Amino acid sequence: MKLIITPHNLGLWAASYIVKKFLAAPAYPFTLGLPTGSTVEEMYAALCSLAQHKKINFEQIHTFNMDEYVGLSAKHPQSYAYYMHQHLFDPIDMSQENIHLLDGLTTDVQKTCQQYEEAITQQGGIDLFLGGVGRNGHLAFNEPGSTLDSRTRMISLTDSTRQANARFFNHDPAQVPSHALTVGIGTILEAKELLFLASGPAKASAVARLAQGDITAQWPITALHAHHHAMLLIDSPAAAELPQALQADWQRHNRRQPDQDFYIDL
Repeated sequence: MKLIITPHNLGLWAASYIVKKFLAAPAYPFTLGLPTGSTVEEMYAALCSLAQHKKINFEQIHTFNMDEYVGLSAKHPQSYAYYMHQHLFDPIDMSQENIHLLDGLTTDVQKTCQQYEEAITQQGGIDLFLGGVGRNGHLAFNEPGSTLDSRTRMISLTDSTRQANARFFNHDPAQVPSHALTVGIGTILEAKELLFLASGPAKASAVARLAQGDITAQWPITALHAHHHAMLLIDSPAAAELPQALQADWQRHNRRQPDQDFYIDL
């Protein structure tokens, strides 16, 4: 896998990469796995602008979102369905037939999760899965302890995850739902390509753990090593705890080419 340290905006970098992959795709429809969160807001804004200016056509793009809070309706302002409609689907008037979201109000969790997996398979798999990284290294809502073969399911959120997300719930961790539906690590790893993003010093420990090279269920981020075409895009603060040898290589690169991305093979 590749670790990319960029001096540029992560969201805009990701939007540019999505467009390049879509335009170069040998066949359509093109299927995206999508995240939510503040890191990717500018990515969605850029994609909306490109679609509105006819630079990219979302009629040929299908989407599957990573996760959803259990107990929140799609109209709840903190649901991920609401986020996606606000930041991407509604501004570009995307066809509802192309959108796939997990239902936080489902009364049959097992059936809902199974049908989500089946829908991905029927679509031909996910071409590019994008995502963020939690402070504890979680991917989607796959908390520490999640296995490489895990599938879409309901999961209990850790206290650290609820505390991290409390800023969206009046800064009160008690208001953050205790459970979520999430695609599994196995689901993610079956995508043709992965691009995950991590920004800020709070993610530095997870990035450093990835750099050690081994895979452990206690740090879900390390599952990226199990994929043949995975990338983690990070900013400078998220690189702060990388091993000294990598830090030295990165600093030498910055002195020579401060405006260029730095690629590390892990």
